[in-house]
Amino acid sequence: MSLEFVLATHNAHKVAEFQRIIGERMPQAVVVSYDGPEPVEDGVTFAANALIKARTAAAHTGRVALADDSGIVVDVLGEAPGILSARWAGHRAGDEANRRLLLDQLSDIARPNRGAEFRCTIALVVPDPLIAGGSEFVAEGRWRGEITYEPRGSHGFGYDPVFEPDGLERTAAELLPEEKNAMSHRALAFVELLPELERVAALIGEPTS
Repeated sequence: MSLEFVLATHNAHKVAEFQRIIGERMPQAVVVSYDGPEPVEDGVTFAANALIKARTAAAHTGRVALADDSGIVVDVLGEAPGILSARWAGHRAGDEANRRLLLDQLSDIARPNRGAEFRCTIALVVPDPLIAGGSEFVAEGRWRGEITYEPRGSHGFGYDPVFEPDGLERTAAELLPEEKNAMSHRALAFVELLPELERVAALIGEPTS
């Protein structure tokens, strides 16, 4: 039997990435997108916003819900853009505008002072009555690297083309999906989350293998 998670996002890229990451470790798991109302993400941390989204999706669907809040933090910018990563260049700006603004802000900053990291917090919310009283869990992953001078690569999304992970001479957007999924901030957060997913699967009567 399959175990279905609703992912609290309308971002098709994230749904596909979560399906790849989860599917590699829990082949019976299916990630489906959320089609309900979007909550106001008024938290001031990645964890707070992830929980807001997961709680909303769980309440709306009555199913096990996952949500992530992620972004890039740049050392010299005092860990900005942080939770504002997706709208760094404005609410209507897209990925390219966000990347260009970040590169412009760092235009006079030379290595090794371009350090940054991707952070991902994944919230898991299981509504009552799937588990009596409900259940919540939060996991975090961090992926260190630095900001490049120009975008490189065609894979990935967001800030992937301007993020070069430590130890590599390729950006996250130059990695194949399977390479990224083995080391990314989402993959690291999922490693922490996996035991809880397996516990939840057992409690609600689904097999974990």
